[in-house]
Amino acid sequence: MFNKVISHLLPYMPEKLVWLFSKRYIAGETITEAIEAARKLNEQQIEVTIDLLGEFISSLEQAEDNKNEYLQIIERFTSENIQGNFSLKPTMFGLLIDQEVCYRHLSEIIGKAAERNSFVRIDMEDSQCVDAELSLFKKLKKEFSGHVGLVVQAYLRRTLDDLTDFSKFPSNGHPLNFRLCKGIYVEPAQVAFKEYQEVRTHFLDDLEFMFQNKMFAGIATHDKFLVDESLKLIEKYQVSKSMYEFQMLYGVTPELRNSIVDAGHRMRVYVPFGKQWFNYSTRRLKENPKIASHIIKALFFRG
Repeated sequence: MFNKVISHLLPYMPEKLVWLFSKRYIAGETITEAIEAARKLNEQQIEVTIDLLGEFISSLEQAEDNKNEYLQIIERFTSENIQGNFSLKPTMFGLLIDQEVCYRHLSEIIGKAAERNSFVRIDMEDSQCVDAELSLFKKLKKEFSGHVGLVVQAYLRRTLDDLTDFSKFPSNGHPLNFRLCKGIYVEPAQVAFKEYQEVRTHFLDDLEFMFQNKMFAGIATHDKFLVDESLKLIEKYQVSKSMYEFQMLYGVTPELRNSIVDAGHRMRVYVPFGKQWFNYSTRRLKENPKIASHIIKALFFRG
């Protein structure tokens, strides 16, 4: 109850106060700040995926602005030789307004990344977006082959069926590339598994299916149990290091992250930045009120 109260009060607190905890998890507001954060991670043998904050826009003018900003981001990061790629949310480009406009924007962005020999991952959003985003990915995969990937969410009841459907999809010489995460959006029980261990079980079922079907797996988790079980599956199927990596959020579980890197596994950190950090922070808190207790500690205790 305490966590829920704090999560609902936070959007009404001063932004400077909210920034006290947000700055650990967000690289900053500008491209320059994001580049600095990414370079520091690269120095630790960690690759990045760069994400401009913002989603669920209300106009196609915003979609156009977001597309242009992403083109600038790709230009800057690739020019400065940052070791990483890019993530984006289709609702930033008008998915829920005009799907064809959204497709054209993403095609231009991924085309730019392909020119720079880079890669763009399409984030999966809440259940109202899933069918449209799967369709969008299939269309873009045919066009850009090895330069585009997708996120799948283990807590959705449909995910293993979706992966089964994808196993029949032509790879065009490049393996299907998925980031597998637990999922964070609040969904009804008929759409998503709700029990903690149940989600863990389906995460591992999905990952095993990906390994069995030679799909590239971005193993996105901060759960040590899932890390350990994923390593067992990697050993069981003798998965090449070129066919998986671990992925984590910026600022989260750095000790676990470093232990994975030290063991010789590839790591990629999701680096969010942008002027929409306040909305991102408060929305994520509402989605996961358990974070509130960590925020209170961050406000009053250094480290």
